[in-house]
Amino acid sequence: MARQRKSKGLGDTIEKITEATGIKTVVEAISEATGIDCGCGERKDLLNKLFPYKQAECLTDEDNEWLTNFFSVTNNQLTPKQQNKVTEIYKNVFNEKIQPSNCGSCWRDKINDLKRVYDTQNASK
Repeated sequence: MARQRKSKGLGDTIEKITEATGIKTVVEAISEATGIDCGCGERKDLLNKLFPYKQAECLTDEDNEWLTNFFSVTNNQLTPKQQNKVTEIYKNVFNEKIQPSNCGSCWRDKINDLKRVYDTQNASK
């Protein structure tokens, strides 16, 4: 059985759906018969660029250790120093800078994203 490739963004997901439903095969046949390019490849690339999925990088050993300590403490308040470190780690992992904020739910979402990466990376240890 062929291994399913991971979608980089919305364009890849749409391509998988059109392949699974047979739409892609029909479009390719019509395109070949008419000699007119359907533009599917360019559209897929554009959609991937406009609507990318988060692609997480691995945590460094230092960041992993910091998060181990951070997640072991059940404190609902982030200190400014912790905010800076979470921001730094988030940028390293998701290549996306988060803006300083007083929004608790914003921080919670970012920390949950990091927790998922942390749990995945540490599951095999």
